[in-house]
Amino acid sequence: MSEVQRARSDAGRVSLSGLFGLPNDDPRKTVAIAVLLCLVCSLIVSAAAVGLRPQQQRNEAQALKREILKVAGLFDEGMDVDAAFAGLDARLVDLASGEYVDGVDVASYDVRKASTDPDASVTLDGDTDVARIRSRAKRMPVYLLRGHGELERIILPVHGYGLWSTMYGLLALAPDGRTVVDVSFYDQRETAGLGGEVANPHWLSGWSGKQVADDSGEPRFRVAKGSVDPAAPNAGYQVDGLSGATLTSNGVTNLVRFWVGPNGYGPYLERIRTGREN
Repeated sequence: MSEVQRARSDAGRVSLSGLFGLPNDDPRKTVAIAVLLCLVCSLIVSAAAVGLRPQQQRNEAQALKREILKVAGLFDEGMDVDAAFAGLDARLVDLASGEYVDGVDVASYDVRKASTDPDASVTLDGDTDVARIRSRAKRMPVYLLRGHGELERIILPVHGYGLWSTMYGLLALAPDGRTVVDVSFYDQRETAGLGGEVANPHWLSGWSGKQVADDSGEPRFRVAKGSVDPAAPNAGYQVDGLSGATLTSNGVTNLVRFWVGPNGYGPYLERIRTGREN
């Protein structure tokens, strides 16, 4: 490198301390400050995300417990959520056999993680994937409300795809394993005012007393197009449709049918119906 080239190169390099001494209209100073600011901000955001993640996970777990208690008919504002939740019988079910799985802490079982783990999930395709979830965990939790030793409610976590998002919900059934007592869709990102009405308490109240399956366990539930005609033969299996949200309505129909059917909780619900729960 010639002396002239070396001089030009040295002139183009400015130390950090010298950089801040440059005039404010110097483009090198502008670029350097912008890069430094982005670097500092990214470090702060990353540190906050890592540091707050455990608290976020705890908050998510508490929110789910509250939703479960709501469909169990046990929730009151200001209550001790953990104490009330401990009163439920939380079990893990092997969906293929319908039998309980012992020796697993249900509280620490992550359904979403299990559903994407090749060793802990089943791949779904074609006619088996009516809920459009691609794969489901081999084991799923259930939450049982008992009173005086008798089963009162069966709470099933369910999920399926709507128009824009996977809708996560809880389906509370009577001891017969097919009559809806309550339902909740607590995590969804459907269109506000249309498909987002799946979370509307007024619409959800119309589920109470409906049947998700017939006497043989065959899924029959459907979200109707428009209002349900009480005189219609299948009215007991239908709830009113969501206006302007056909695809979301179809998604709800399909996810319920999937989870109460043979590829979901069907074998378990059959054991409930025939008195072979334990």
